[in-house]
Amino acid sequence: MEKILNHNIDKYKQGLLQSIIEVVNIPSVKGEAKEDAPFGENPKKALSKTLDIAKDLGFKTKNIDNYIGYAEYGEGEDYIGVLGHLDVVDVGEGWKSPPFNAEIRNEKIYGRGVLDNKGPIMSALFALYAIKQSNLNINKKIRIIFGTDEESGFSDIPYYLKYEKPPIMGFTPDCKYPVVYGERGRANILFTIKYSDENYEEKTKEFFNFINEYILSSKGNGERLGIDYSDEEFGTMEMKNFKAGIKGSHLTFHMSLSYPATVNIDRILEKIKLKLTENIKLILLLNYNPVKFKKESFLVKSLQKAYEDITGLDGTPVTTTGGTYAKVMPNIVPFGPSFPGQKGIAHNPNEYMDIEDIVLNAKIFANAIYNLAK
Repeated sequence: MEKILNHNIDKYKQGLLQSIIEVVNIPSVKGEAKEDAPFGENPKKALSKTLDIAKDLGFKTKNIDNYIGYAEYGEGEDYIGVLGHLDVVDVGEGWKSPPFNAEIRNEKIYGRGVLDNKGPIMSALFALYAIKQSNLNINKKIRIIFGTDEESGFSDIPYYLKYEKPPIMGFTPDCKYPVVYGERGRANILFTIKYSDENYEEKTKEFFNFINEYILSSKGNGERLGIDYSDEEFGTMEMKNFKAGIKGSHLTFHMSLSYPATVNIDRILEKIKLKLTENIKLILLLNYNPVKFKKESFLVKSLQKAYEDITGLDGTPVTTTGGTYAKVMPNIVPFGPSFPGQKGIAHNPNEYMDIEDIVLNAKIFANAIYNLAK
C-alpha cells in the first residue's frame, strides 16, 4: 500500500506543484467584506480556484457561501477531515521576488502562503487523489477542507459547523512534525483604568505603577501575578504582545497569555484580580482553551506511524505553543508540514517551501489519511 501511494504521489508531482503555484499567485490577504465575499474578493478567488482544481481531479466539492469549502471522497455519514487554509498574512517588505508570483529557485517554491498554508493543504488534496487513483478500499468518507479566515480569527469554522457536522477525527497541516497531541491555551486580556482631566496624573501613576511592578519588571512567566503555571508537557506560562494605549477616557494595557493545559482561564483571571487595585479593571478579550489528546489514542498513533514509516524519523508526539484550527474544530490535531529544525519561514519575507518537502508531505499525508480511513 505504501509503495502504491508513494508511486502515485511521484506520478502526480508536477500537477501538485503547478496547482500550488496557481493558488499562491492569488493574493488572498483578508479584504473588505462583501455580500458574497465575507473575507474579501481574493480569499474568495483562492477558494474558488482550489475547488476548481479539486473538481478537475474528480472530487465532489462544496462551497459554503465563500466562507469555506471542501473536496470529498468516499461514502458514509462520518468522515475524516484534513483542514487547512487559503488566506495569508500581508506581505511586508524585503522580498527578492514578487510574493504573489510564485517562483521556483534552487528547488524551492517562493511566495506568500506557500508554506502557510497553501502548499500543505494542496499536498493533502493530492494525497487524497493518490488514494482515489490507487483504488484502495476505505471505510470512511474523507474531506479536505479549505478555510479562508485562519489568519484573522477562525470565523470560518463556526460558520462551517452551522451547516456541517465535525469530522470524527483528522488533522490540520499547519504546524510541525511529529504529530502534535497538545496545544497551549491562548488568551488576550486588557487592563483599564478610567481617568478625568482632574485626576489624570494620579490615575496614570496608579495604572503604570501596577503595570511596571507586576508585568514589565517581572519575569515573563507571570510570577508576580501569581499565574506562573507550568508542567513538563506544555512548559511555563508566557506573557507577551504588550501594548499600552488610550481609549476614550480609559488608559489601557493589552497583553497575550500562552498557558499550559494544567490550568483554565477562569483560574488565571481569578489570580490576576487578587493583585488589582480598586480602580484597575480586567477584561477578557479572547480565549482559546488548551487542546490535548491522549498520546495513545488511535488518531495520534496512526499519524505517528505514517510519519515514522515514510521518514524513518522518531515520531514521538509533541506539544506546541502555537495555535491552529485545532482550537476551534473538534477532533483534529496539528500534523506537519514543517520538519524538525525548520523555523522562521512562514509570515516572513521570501517565504518558501522545498519541493522535496512538498512531495514528502504529500506522501506522509496519503499514508496518514489511509491509516485513518481504511
